[in-house]
Amino acid sequence: MKLLNHTLLYLSASLVFILSTWAVVFYFSMMDEVYDSIDDGLENYKILIIKKAIQDTTLLSKRDFGESNYAIRPVAREWALQATEVFKDTAMYMQYEEDYEIVRMLTTYFSTSDNRYYELKIIASMVEEDDLVADLLHALLWLYLAVIASAFIINNWVLRKIWRPFYQLQDELKGFRLGEDKLFHPPETKVREFRDMNETVAVLLKANIEVFQQQKQFIENASHELQTPLAIAINKLELLLEQSPGTDEQAQRLANVIQHLERMTRLNKSLLLLSKIENKQFSQDQTVDFNARLRQQVDDFTELLNYKDIRVELIEQANLTQRFNADLADILITNLLKNAVVHNYEGGLIRITVMGNGFEIANTGKKQALDPEKVFTRFYKSPDQTSSTGLGLAIVKAIAQFHRAHVSYTYTDNLHRIRFELFT
Repeated sequence: MKLLNHTLLYLSASLVFILSTWAVVFYFSMMDEVYDSIDDGLENYKILIIKKAIQDTTLLSKRDFGESNYAIRPVAREWALQATEVFKDTAMYMQYEEDYEIVRMLTTYFSTSDNRYYELKIIASMVEEDDLVADLLHALLWLYLAVIASAFIINNWVLRKIWRPFYQLQDELKGFRLGEDKLFHPPETKVREFRDMNETVAVLLKANIEVFQQQKQFIENASHELQTPLAIAINKLELLLEQSPGTDEQAQRLANVIQHLERMTRLNKSLLLLSKIENKQFSQDQTVDFNARLRQQVDDFTELLNYKDIRVELIEQANLTQRFNADLADILITNLLKNAVVHNYEGGLIRITVMGNGFEIANTGKKQALDPEKVFTRFYKSPDQTSSTGLGLAIVKAIAQFHRAHVSYTYTDNLHRIRFELFT
């Protein structure tokens, strides 16, 4: 969920709670004011009716409300003296509505000059609570919709404008790649927090760029400095082996030393390649036709395949093209094919299946599954493969991670299968 929508969600929930609480408080406050106003009006009517009843004694015989809003009946002196004035809500039948409606009634007592005591009941129309609640809810709903609409407009216009430096920084970071010549340009902003964030990001990126350049320089230097003495040592040993008239045992020892130095050379190249991949020094992608590159690599392995009498089946179910680093694509296919050849036996089979989202290389070999958790780890190899560096599939895994792809190993139908799936 986007930050602005996340903010709007919490804002909406808060507004629902606040407006609901406000509506309840407003309702009770309004009803209290309504009762105060009606009760004040009934008090005023009481004074006027008592004065008029004392002047016009015919009103003292008005026993029911009829067309007026009051009724008077005589009561005993003892009852009148001990009774209290009461305001209460009561139901009364309304001719117009043809139903009972709630009215406000004042019940009080008074006496005349001849010491006669009377009970006076005065009624006043009340606000219908059910209609009031319905109108209040209706108004509250429209108010809520208006507030949410206003919040949505503010959220998507005002807040988006306020957060623009953040999104500009986000876009700048998305397009930034270590190893490219593109410089980091933080957006200009007057907001202090955004300026602090831009400065912090700029400092962190500067430090990372420096570390990356130092590491890149170290890898390049190590590649040159290590390969040259290894190559010289191998050449001198080969020359010594050719010119030395020593025994077969000495020749065998020299050959073993050369073999170990050659393995060290391959190991050094593989480790340097892994470092380059993990440090993202392969940044230039292009559209790669994996079908064509697989066919080309199979042709390049023809002599070795013929030597081991290995049959290759290339099944092209789809045309696989993808934005990919061309050098890494060749390294990927080479390592997978080499792995399928090295771990195969004479007269074996390699089956290459190209799909729309990736490809699979399956080969015959030992009739025993490998550990899928360790097969892509560094220096994992079978005991009989002493000449292997154990880094071929680790490089494949690194390439998959570099291009956000997925590589997996399975063993089914007596075939070791490695599937490389691209996420488009």
